[in-house]
Amino acid sequence: MPKLSEQELHNLAMNIVGKDLEDNGYEFLGVNSKLKRNPQFVALKDKKLHFVIVRAILYPDDPAAFDPAFMKDIKEHAEKFNAKTFYAGVGLANSTDYDKPISSDDDYVVNYQGWKEF
Repeated sequence: MPKLSEQELHNLAMNIVGKDLEDNGYEFLGVNSKLKRNPQFVALKDKKLHFVIVRAILYPDDPAAFDPAFMKDIKEHAEKFNAKTFYAGVGLANSTDYDKPISSDDDYVVNYQGWKEF
C-alpha cells in the first residue's frame, strides 16, 4: 500500500478546505495547489478579498499551530491587495493506527476546525 506523498496529502487538505469555503459562499478567484506556493486560495465573499493558507498536518502535530513569521509575511502581502488573511490547518491521521502513515488503501481521520483569520 503506497504511502500518500506530501503533495497528495496537501491536495487532500485543499479539497477539505475548498469544500468548506464553497459551502460558505466563497467564490474562487485563484487556486494554487502546488506545495510551497502561497496562498492556496484567493477567494471573494461580500466583495472582500480573502487569502487562505492551507496546510496538511500529520498526527501528532497540532493543525492549529502555524509559523507566525511566515503568516506575518503573507498578511503583509495580502494587505497590498486589501485582502484578509486566513490559516486553515488540516490534521490528518491513519484511522486504524494514528502512528502509521496514510496510504491510498487506508481510511483517514480529519481534525479540521475551519479557517482562522490572522
